[in-house]
Amino acid sequence: MKKLFLPLHGLFLILLIGFFLIPAKIASAADVGLIVSQEASYEIYEPDNRVLYKGTIMPWFSTPLGKTGRLYLSLGMTADYENEEWSFIPELMETEIKYRLGENSEIRAGRIFYEDPLAFIAMGLFDGVRYSTDIGTAGRLNIGAFYTGFLFKKSAYITITEDELDLYNEVLDYSNFYESYFAPRRLVAALDWEQWSLSELLRIQISLIGQFDLSGSAKLYHSQYLTGKIVIPVKAFVFELGGIAGLAENAQNYQVFFAGELGIAWNLPTPIHDKLSVTGRFSGGTINNTLSAFVPITTIPQGYILKAKLSGLSMIQAEYTARLHQSFSLQFFSSYFITSDMGTYDGIPDGRNGYFLGNEFYGQAVWSPFSDLQIKLGGGVFLPSLGDADKNGKAFWQIDLSAVVALF
Repeated sequence: MKKLFLPLHGLFLILLIGFFLIPAKIASAADVGLIVSQEASYEIYEPDNRVLYKGTIMPWFSTPLGKTGRLYLSLGMTADYENEEWSFIPELMETEIKYRLGENSEIRAGRIFYEDPLAFIAMGLFDGVRYSTDIGTAGRLNIGAFYTGFLFKKSAYITITEDELDLYNEVLDYSNFYESYFAPRRLVAALDWEQWSLSELLRIQISLIGQFDLSGSAKLYHSQYLTGKIVIPVKAFVFELGGIAGLAENAQNYQVFFAGELGIAWNLPTPIHDKLSVTGRFSGGTINNTLSAFVPITTIPQGYILKAKLSGLSMIQAEYTARLHQSFSLQFFSSYFITSDMGTYDGIPDGRNGYFLGNEFYGQAVWSPFSDLQIKLGGGVFLPSLGDADKNGKAFWQIDLSAVVALF
């Protein structure tokens, strides 16, 4: 299947020029801005220490459309340094046309953000359309349909099959642009329902999500997910319980899989604004040809250092957040990782002895002196020696620095 003929760097320049050709009548009611983000990391894993950098410039434009509509357009140009190589990546970022349909409904179309209730299955920008409507006391209903084949592969992060993982890891090559830039071609449909009940003492979210492989490959992989989440605030505590049941179809057979989450957060009775939370995430592993490991649509990394895919993996995470000042806060994380089977997670060498991967410790300081600037400094370590899967494995250290500033 051929992609669009115009390379994205050319499309980016055309759209950027368009910012300066907006008619004065439209521009008078429009908002224009620029967001600049910088991210740098230093990974220490002897002898393969490395420096990573990503810098993005993102101009954006927003204007009303009639009495009930609005257009938002944003573009991104990213400089990425990884494995001692530079890549320059143009992207169409969040871009949507939104219209209110009466008082209780709206429709959005374009490159829009979607996230499932647990943030296990799919999260990020997708090309498509989403309709939302209030259904009275029964809650709110959302219906969406999305396509992934025009997204940048690193942003979409779709690694359902081994071929898609290989595509994700390939370096962007402008001489082979269409084969090395775009994400795998998949259609995603989502039906979401949300309800606050019992005087807003209980929040319920239920979603039915399906993805359909449009690659034309002999290794087609379709999957459907039924997911639900319950949030119960009780005074200073918030309890969360969620689960996923899934069905997948590939060339060989049908497979079922499961995943879930249980969490509790406590707003501590201290003079500062601080919170302690503990969350357990479970993802089933492969047992036989029918009961398989959980496979998400988009890869959502677990942990700041390990950045593991939640497939055949479970974790327990404790988090403490303290807001010491209106503009300054601290966060500390301890995450312990456990594999659900002996084969799905491939981040450890052959000859493994057990299921326990080890513990990750991470902390960061967040400074935001005003709403248009945020700076983060963080660091931590993953220790496989605290598990039994790779007990002699080396510690993996990481230091991160990021800054985001919004201009005019």
